[in-house]
Amino acid sequence: MWLRFGDWASRSDKFAEGLPKRYRASKVVPNREHTMVYTPRTMLKLSLFQELKNELSNNLRQHIEEVFGVDHDPVVQMPPRRDLGDLAFPAALHLAKVLRRKPREIAGELAEGLRFPTSVSRVSVEGAGYLNVFLERSSLTARILEAPVFGERQGSGEKIIVEHTNINPNKAAHIGHLRNAVLGDVLVRCLRQLGHPVEIQNYIDDTGVQLADAVVGFIDMRGMSLDEVEALPEPFDYTCWDLYSEVGRWYEEDADRKAVRRATLHELESDEGPRAEMGKLVARRIVGRHLATMKRLGIGYDLLTRESDILGLNFFASAFEKLKASGAICLEETGKNAGCWVMPLAQSAEFAGLEDPDKVIVRSDGTVTYVGKDIAYQLWKFGLLGRDFDYVRWEGEDLWETTSSGGISSHPEFGVGKKVINVIDARQSYLQKIVRVGLEALGHTEEASRSVHFAYEMVSLSQAAARHLGYLSGAGDEKKSFEMSGRKGIGVKADDLLDQAEAKLREMVAERYPELDADSLDDLARQLATAALRFFMVKATTTRVIAFDFQEALSFKGETGPYLQYSMVRERKIRRKLQEAGMATEVDAATVAGLDAELWADDLWDLVLTAAQTPEVVADASESLELSLVARQALELAGKFHAVYHRHRILDETDERLRHARMAAIQVFRKSSLALLDLLGVPVPEKM
Repeated sequence: MWLRFGDWASRSDKFAEGLPKRYRASKVVPNREHTMVYTPRTMLKLSLFQELKNELSNNLRQHIEEVFGVDHDPVVQMPPRRDLGDLAFPAALHLAKVLRRKPREIAGELAEGLRFPTSVSRVSVEGAGYLNVFLERSSLTARILEAPVFGERQGSGEKIIVEHTNINPNKAAHIGHLRNAVLGDVLVRCLRQLGHPVEIQNYIDDTGVQLADAVVGFIDMRGMSLDEVEALPEPFDYTCWDLYSEVGRWYEEDADRKAVRRATLHELESDEGPRAEMGKLVARRIVGRHLATMKRLGIGYDLLTRESDILGLNFFASAFEKLKASGAICLEETGKNAGCWVMPLAQSAEFAGLEDPDKVIVRSDGTVTYVGKDIAYQLWKFGLLGRDFDYVRWEGEDLWETTSSGGISSHPEFGVGKKVINVIDARQSYLQKIVRVGLEALGHTEEASRSVHFAYEMVSLSQAAARHLGYLSGAGDEKKSFEMSGRKGIGVKADDLLDQAEAKLREMVAERYPELDADSLDDLARQLATAALRFFMVKATTTRVIAFDFQEALSFKGETGPYLQYSMVRERKIRRKLQEAGMATEVDAATVAGLDAELWADDLWDLVLTAAQTPEVVADASESLELSLVARQALELAGKFHAVYHRHRILDETDERLRHARMAAIQVFRKSSLALLDLLGVPVPEKM
């Protein structure tokens, strides 16, 4: 008797998270802002293993109807051990109540006469009545070697718009922005690999309070002209970082000074006056720096959408009229919101419990709130606004930006997405819900259901990292995190973090490879730092606040990006040694197909089977917006590979058939792992 696979779901979340994927229940962990269920039949691409499972499920469904006259959609699971089989169908347990018979009797009857593909060697009844399938290891491995990891495209998909990064153009990008950008980038890579056409947008809030404060800082606090600000040297975003905290203190010294902020906001929104010109200069220089920072991590975009263009092209005016006509907003005449256009939300069950549920869309001074502009932007993304931007290239690069003053006539079609995913931290959940309510109020219920908030928690610093960066002194408590504050100037600039990670890793690599020249050391350090930081931002669940720690992120052991890189470097080393010994470095599929079944040790086969599940894990991660599943799959594969590496030597194996089986398993591992590392944005170095 073996523990039913579904029983793991009743264990604690903490316990389940620590288990390899095959031991966990097949349900994905949904993003708390939007729950979606993965259904293989909706996939644009089907892998060989998915096709096999679908074929088995369909055959079993037909067989159940033929034998018992019952319409049942079989669920497929993974047994906890390879000796129990490779796939398990609990159909008999589900049918027992309907048929009023013992599950094992039902399973036994189903096993007789069940049609199954040539990749299946046998079917047996296990446990309380599971129908377990044992796969033909050699032929299936051969087919996996020949087939694409993610299968062939199954038709054209509907366009998905992913908006991510969205850093206010008023100072340098910080460590928290990295989590947003990395999560967004990994999601885009996964969706595209699964066959979805994806458009990546980066929203530039160039009429907001943060930029207004930078303008106030330069003009009113420092008394600088446009030419003087333009002449400031790089890194300009670092200068603005310090300015941001200084302006905050300047306001605190005299509350009346905030009137200058309000005047600046008006000029930014109206695009008139010297403050608007200063805002354009500051925003453009900062955006350029942000793009360069993200490029260091391999992150790019298709379109930069500017908030100033949403206003300049009267996008909000159009959305405002629609909202008024629908009754979604009203003008408050009394109370604290007198003179404001407000969206009443008290009658909505989602907002009824709030002390002040109504949301201001247009302030009494005529300025538009963030959520008002975002409703207009969301309408445009779905092609519902009846207006469009003009477009120009960003400084000659393969990147487009919006404009409101004439653009290039020949450009890609932007917007008009069938689904929109906004990657924004969990603190913005309330505002993102209002955007959806706004779409619903205008009658766009389908689009509202496809307006998805990809929420994630924030990034803090471990005590050790805070001390390393000079924010703390003394021993402190290693288990506590250190909170950051942009207003106070306390935080970690993304470029500083990358620089320090590269410097630390360069030292480590130089000790290991003293023969490397300076350029090679720099290149290797960059690859390792990219892997370390990107993987650290993805590996934790999105509902968890993460505390960045240098030692944890940069380690070559444990759950880190460099550990994944090391597994690929080790695999490459095997092939290099085979080549040096005058032996073949790979085995062809035809040879693998002819190998005897007894050559496959369970752990070798487990490596192959785990790799074969990669497309489904990626699909689960993309649908649930829990990208840590991709990181976990990469870690699990690397761990199984390292175990196989130590137990099943290849170079020293004299039995050619056994050597071929081992080589085939490692080839499957390499193929799947390279695909996963590409999705995670982890580069593969030559050595480390």
